[in-house]
Amino acid sequence: MARTSVTIKDVAREARVSVATVSRALNGHENVAESVRQQVLATADRLRYQPHAAARSLSSRRTQTIGVVLPDLYGEFFSELIRGIDQVARARRQHLLVSSYHGLPEEQGEALRAMRGRVDGLLVLSPYTDRPGFLVDNLPSSLPVVLINTDVQEAAYPTLTIDNYSAAVAMVEHLVQAGHRGVAFIGGPEGNFDARERLRGYRDALARFAPEATPREFAGDFSETAGYEAGKRIAQAADRPQAVFAANDMMALGCLYAFNEAGVRVPQDIALAGFDDIPLARFVHPTLTTMRVSIAELGGQAMSRLLDTIDSDGERVAPSAMLVPELIIRASSVGESHHAKS
Repeated sequence: MARTSVTIKDVAREARVSVATVSRALNGHENVAESVRQQVLATADRLRYQPHAAARSLSSRRTQTIGVVLPDLYGEFFSELIRGIDQVARARRQHLLVSSYHGLPEEQGEALRAMRGRVDGLLVLSPYTDRPGFLVDNLPSSLPVVLINTDVQEAAYPTLTIDNYSAAVAMVEHLVQAGHRGVAFIGGPEGNFDARERLRGYRDALARFAPEATPREFAGDFSETAGYEAGKRIAQAADRPQAVFAANDMMALGCLYAFNEAGVRVPQDIALAGFDDIPLARFVHPTLTTMRVSIAELGGQAMSRLLDTIDSDGERVAPSAMLVPELIIRASSVGESHHAKS
């Protein structure tokens, strides 16, 4: 059959199911047996059936499109997050409309406003907290929204966050227990929710586990370049710390490169740790001790919660949740012969 001549009735007749079942299967609804779903999808593919997007939108008042608004698209964290979001979107036959705002509130507002009328719901990662109320003022009131790693106190939006504070405390405790009393910290961007909580955890943990040590903090912005610049300053210092905890893995890897350039051995001369457990962390030498955040899972969970809210017409709003990172001990903090996990 020619593509234009195939209708949903043709798919239903060929698959020997009702038109309603075909519709539910193609739209990713959960109340369809998996064997039936696969049969319908295979039949639709074989007939080269293409749902008419405009007609489907009119009949269901849905665009089958989800808006994703992120501060950036560069780097392994965001690629992993999008991968998790996309896996769930594809499984439930949704499209993505992705926009980034580079940490600029004005561009974020423009991106959010541009989504209106084009999407069925929004996933928003907004870690910058320097303008209270700005995000809430720009979120479309008519759309289901799930926030990721966003500190919004004044609105009842479901939020998925990482327990940054407790994870930073656990990392400092590990470094101190491994014998590194002096622990320096490379921070993240000013006004960033994740960076603020990781810094708070570092300070509290150092006061608790190494009260005699003086906090040593270096500015950063989550980029490899910032880690590299901080690493050069640390390597050249007359009184180098025994360990460095970078607020994310990208900065830790930049720091590691600077140490290698300066002939500073990790972990023999100085221990090093990061945060996120990006895929690259286990493929550098030495392998990087870090806090494992299942970044793809974070994105996938957020998408699932949003789609469940949309499918229930807002009747079942997913509760907020916090993911607890896992301490992954590798060679960069304890040496090849002692690391416990990989």
